[in-house]
Amino acid sequence: MTSPPQSWARAERLDAARTVDALHTRTGVRLTLDGPCPGGQVGAAFVCWPDGHRSVLKWRPHSRAADMRAGPLAVTEALRSAGYPAPATELVAQVDDAVVTVQELLPGTTIDHLDQRVLEQALELNQLQADRLADRPDVPAVELHLLEDGPGYCLHQPLREHDRRSAALEHWITAVGADSSAQLAGHDAVHMDFHPGNLLAMDGAITGVIDWDGAARGDRRFDLVTLRFGIHTKEADPGVTQRLDAVLDSFPEEILRPAWAHMSLRMVDWAIRHFTPADVEHWLDLAEQRAS
Repeated sequence: MTSPPQSWARAERLDAARTVDALHTRTGVRLTLDGPCPGGQVGAAFVCWPDGHRSVLKWRPHSRAADMRAGPLAVTEALRSAGYPAPATELVAQVDDAVVTVQELLPGTTIDHLDQRVLEQALELNQLQADRLADRPDVPAVELHLLEDGPGYCLHQPLREHDRRSAALEHWITAVGADSSAQLAGHDAVHMDFHPGNLLAMDGAITGVIDWDGAARGDRRFDLVTLRFGIHTKEADPGVTQRLDAVLDSFPEEILRPAWAHMSLRMVDWAIRHFTPADVEHWLDLAEQRAS
């Protein structure tokens, strides 16, 4: 039985026009809006600088600029120095309780159809993330939120109250959390949202990886678990899912179980609060494949 609908809090959305005005007041930089970026759940927008070049405006509520510089921006700087196609950050500003960033607009478009060629490139990029933060122990580690709510996502109560399936999944998630560390160990760069919508490509070649706002230090294999969840809603060539599942099967349980539990919590919670009951079932179907 599904519980009665709840008035769960929804994620805040970017008000691009207001943010551009606030950024001008804060920094003196006047940017011109050039339309919304496609996809995403919180929002981003294309902007033009006075010299005419285009960039991407991003907004992260309830954040501090100092934390962004010490965490996600430090991760992308370390990767860029190794030749990884992450965008440069052109401007960072604190606007009220949010951090506003303006980032390099990379070439290419987001991937709608994941084929074997692109998957192999994604796996190679994941290898490049290994040990990139070995000399940066100050970069915060990935927080898994298996026993407590995350900051606006990974909420446990929606799963407990939605229906019996989601409640059983939440029980498994907390059991994994009881046997795991609250943080993901390791010195790799971790994107935290590594899915096809954040991969840019041109002529079958990956040209960029975007949306590093949640990046942290940990184990790069977490991103491949995220990718597995990401292709659950995208078209993929025959064999792509099997190939990625085989990669995940090779992971040690102490990596795979907490990563799978985190992504299950994240996606089912988000679906309960933002989408339809059919979407919730869709994510439960995937989550339960390894929830044992």
